Amino acid sequence: MKIKELLASAASVLMPRNCSVCGKPLDSDEHYLCRSCLMDIPRTHYEDINFNPFDQLMAGKVPIERCAGYFFYQKNDPYASILHDIKYHNMPTMGRWLAERAAQDMLPSHFFDGIDAIVPVPLHYTKLASRGYNQSQYLAQGIARAINAPVIKAIKAVREHSTQTHKDAAERLLNTQGMYAASRRHCRDLDSKHLLIVDDVVTTGSTLLACATALKDAIPGVKLSLFTLAVAQLD
Repeated sequence: MKIKELLASAASVLMPRNCSVCGKPLDSDEHYLCRSCLMDIPRTHYEDINFNPFDQLMAGKVPIERCAGYFFYQKNDPYASILHDIKYHNMPTMGRWLAERAAQDMLPSHFFDGIDAIVPVPLHYTKLASRGYNQSQYLAQGIARAINAPVIKAIKAVREHSTQTHKDAAERLLNTQGMYAASRRHCRDLDSKHLLIVDDVVTTGSTLLACATALKDAIPGVKLSLFTLAVAQLD
């Protein structure tokens, strides 16, 4: 057995790793999710559906090329723990790992064809300081590994907003208005480029709409597509 494998085995004894979904101990070759939970992840397959519910959610609001999310999110479903762990339990590397796997699964659909750069939804500096990381940045990194495209910080959060968790659709929209702006140093280089905006989950679409609007206002010729790791039941 190699030294690296010995160290991994010792670490698993001292600090047992459990599946984020079902809580069962993971085998040495499993990462974050057990094989069973990974196999049963509730895929949307939106990348294979023309004018899917995610597309419909954004239709008529801002020009978007295409939209997709990897798996369905429901508040009390065991798979919701994936998002909670990534966002609140200091496990952003799970997001990077799962986003890379998601992108690899979606490659045959050609969803990522023509993407020039990946843009994570930003956090305001106060929230970033509090959390310690931006989960969307890690998701973008995972996709970048799969599709060989750069991650750029083309959007910045210009003001802090209160949590979206207990707001309805109208309140979320108001809460995100004027929250984001395009980064000036990127504007000149992104005209006619195709950017993929990445976030962890879409529910009402208000955050993604605000980000897309900020980019379109600053760079009218930019093309935009949207990807989220999870999607609330939209249909």
